[in-house]
Amino acid sequence: MDPETRTLLETTIAKNPVVLFMKGTRQAPQCGFSARVVQILDSYGTPYETVNVLADPRVRDGIKEYSSWPTIPQLYIKSEFIGGCDIVTELFANGELAEKLGAEAPPPPKVTVTPAAEAALAAAIEDDGDFVRLEIGPSWEFGLTLGPKQPGDLEIACGKLSLLVDRMSATKANGTIIDCVETKDGQAFKIENPNEPPRVKAMTPTELKSRLDKAEKLLLIDVRTPHEIQTASIPTAHPLDEHLFTELEKIEKSAPLVFMCHSGARSARAAQQFLADGYTNVYNLVGGIDAWSREVDPSVPRY
Repeated sequence: MDPETRTLLETTIAKNPVVLFMKGTRQAPQCGFSARVVQILDSYGTPYETVNVLADPRVRDGIKEYSSWPTIPQLYIKSEFIGGCDIVTELFANGELAEKLGAEAPPPPKVTVTPAAEAALAAAIEDDGDFVRLEIGPSWEFGLTLGPKQPGDLEIACGKLSLLVDRMSATKANGTIIDCVETKDGQAFKIENPNEPPRVKAMTPTELKSRLDKAEKLLLIDVRTPHEIQTASIPTAHPLDEHLFTELEKIEKSAPLVFMCHSGARSARAAQQFLADGYTNVYNLVGGIDAWSREVDPSVPRY
């Protein structure tokens, strides 16, 4: 490592009580491991600085040599190298990270369990040592399981039920509502989380037909080629062209957008891109126009 880079790293670490070398920025992490450490640090409310190693190859390579640690992110507290994502996550779970930061542990999240869900969950508990555990994964997948209490778990009183969440899940769980609803296949748990980031939602052809029949305000966007659109189309669909891009700039980011293609793959990619651009109410037509022809309107040619 050249002396200039070493001085830069030493100065950055010395002047910032807490500094995270990461991929991307605090507002826009560029890898899942960096995002996880940011989430953990944010849960304490303790001030910290970040350094985007992707912005300078000297820093990216130099910090690995400086710490003798091969991966990014890397966390320093009071000039002490703490470790990468796995170590930070472990220290967070057992409470040691709060001590190193000189911060109070984040309070347990507020979780609401409806009476119907409470009754269903209580009926599922067979062993006295078992608890209901709520888990929220890195991609915001939800899980309800039964098991004993683990070190670092937070216990939340929900009526007569005790709910467990690990500390990582707790950072995402505040405001979550757990309900039990009737479906055609029986009872099922429904989990709503206000913290979950927007994601592309699925819309079936029959649901689209129903919403179009009700004259709901939604924009149906066809991402296929002009030749495909000429071969088979839905009359209310708009081709994704320059004119539509101009119109999209004028509408609210919360406006419902439904993307379609031949089978659903291309439209899913387009929908994901619009979601990344800040649109929050984005759908993908499941099965595309081929499914529309099979399930809704057989007069539409299949190809």
